[in-house]
Amino acid sequence: MSEVQQGIEERVKRIITEQFIVDGLEPPSIASENRFDHDLGFDSLDCVEVTMCVEDEFDIYIDDTEMRGIETVQKLIDTVRAKI
Repeated sequence: MSEVQQGIEERVKRIITEQFIVDGLEPPSIASENRFDHDLGFDSLDCVEVTMCVEDEFDIYIDDTEMRGIETVQKLIDTVRAKI
């Protein structure tokens, strides 16, 4: 994995971790295979907030249709990589 790709993964995982802190929860260790709903317990609002933070962080746009298809941390990372 290149340094740039690794940096993207780390930044996405940091954003997800920060969402737990915003919600007042202790953040778990975030793994690429984690599902937002089942493994991380995110509801739709959490997913929207994470997506908005990712869009701001990477200066990209993820439309609603795409967002609904992002079920895992890895899929979010892959989406970011495809857009930058």
